[in-house]
Amino acid sequence: MAPAGSQHWLASGRASPRLVLAVVFVALLLDNILLTVVVPIVPTFLYSTEYEGARSSESPALPEATPSAPGAPPFSCSDTTTVPAGGFSSPGMESSPPAPARGCLQGGEFLAQENTRVGLLFASKALVQLLVNPWVGLLTNRIGYHIPMFLGFTIMFLSTVMFAFSGTYTLLLIARALQGIGSSFSSVAGLGLLASVYPDDSERGSAMGVALGGLALGVLIGAPFGSIMYEFVGKASPFLVLAFLALLDGALQLCILQPSRVSPESARAAPLSTLLRDPYILVAAGALCFSNMGVAMLEPTLPIWMLRTMCPPQWQLGMAFLPASISYLVGTNLFGVLANRMGRWLCSMIGMAVVGISLLCVPLATNIYGLIGPNAGLGFAIGMVDSSMMPIMGHLVDLRHTSAYGTVYAVADVAFCVGFAVGPSTGGAVVRALGFPGLMATVGALNVAYAPLCWVLRSPPAAREKMAILSQECPMHPKSYAPKEAQRELPLTEEAENVQ
Repeated sequence: MAPAGSQHWLASGRASPRLVLAVVFVALLLDNILLTVVVPIVPTFLYSTEYEGARSSESPALPEATPSAPGAPPFSCSDTTTVPAGGFSSPGMESSPPAPARGCLQGGEFLAQENTRVGLLFASKALVQLLVNPWVGLLTNRIGYHIPMFLGFTIMFLSTVMFAFSGTYTLLLIARALQGIGSSFSSVAGLGLLASVYPDDSERGSAMGVALGGLALGVLIGAPFGSIMYEFVGKASPFLVLAFLALLDGALQLCILQPSRVSPESARAAPLSTLLRDPYILVAAGALCFSNMGVAMLEPTLPIWMLRTMCPPQWQLGMAFLPASISYLVGTNLFGVLANRMGRWLCSMIGMAVVGISLLCVPLATNIYGLIGPNAGLGFAIGMVDSSMMPIMGHLVDLRHTSAYGTVYAVADVAFCVGFAVGPSTGGAVVRALGFPGLMATVGALNVAYAPLCWVLRSPPAAREKMAILSQECPMHPKSYAPKEAQRELPLTEEAENVQ
């Protein structure tokens, strides 16, 4: 009886959209924990292994720097040392009260160069993912979503183990790039699978909001978890924990999913070039790109800016992102349902405006508590944009092309990747040229300027043949969402349009 019962459970599980949603949720959760767990670890790890290691090998007996006075400029605590003539510091010579055990980091020039190197390391994941995404979209349209998703888990597990045991910048760079490949398979296949098992637009929006909640929870857990584990346990510890969780996710995929199933809509899928020429899809992709570019630029630059101006302990570098993560989790779950009622285009427009305002307020903070408000507003606003634009992508394909979702969610993931590639790779250079406040002002103004374009998505038109079908099915609302009967006829009319 037990084998028969387990087979019945597996059969019902494979047919359950909720269990598919759970698998996608866990996959996005682990991907984004690994994405953000390195944010507080890499800057301090490279500083301790490269800068402090080089200084200790050159002058092992060099005395520690005396902390600067409270009224000194921010850079003085990282670039200036106060050492008596005899080479030993004396308590009587200190004019300021005792400072915390850990002060600002020294080596201003090294930290300035590290902005660029850390930014390139963070961007390597998005750059590789950007190149792989189109091929993953084509692959999912041909063989289905299940095999690519499991392949993504395998690559992600290897990347996590490599992060745990990498001790040089080069190995960390390779591990980050490998993560980009695994993330491409997991995210494109996972979102496409969700869109296929939730054909109703309202249910799809709610499911996308829950799945993006896994993304948000990963971002929420990653940075604080990484900073605390790194400081109190060691560098390898957070990655080994993630590797164990990845194995559990792989076992869940083997039990629930159907790796041998082939997608039936592969022959009618709209080509990538057709989607990239669609102005409505491009507007939605641009909103995803520019709104996420703000937090992408914060990841490599905010910890180093905090080290130079606030002199925080290591654990605060990860905790600074906690308000953004919590508010993003709230925003995605709240507007996954609410955005469909008030208009997803309006949610995206308001969200991008709030993203810009929040970024402008980040440099005004003088301690970690001053970052709570701007970061919380930033995370909530990005949650509004993401939970609105991801369902719009699926709706635009249903309305204007064919209902095969691998390619369109490859475009959506490319938009994410462009933001997370351009942001970190150029953020360090912009900080050196304009300073950290100048960087935040530039990205904030870009989001505010782009926000009005979301109005274009208020009522996107269908293709000509599809509009005729929709007007026959829904004469009172010719631009409303297509019924399921009309959706089944849409791919055939799109093929006729392409032939003409």
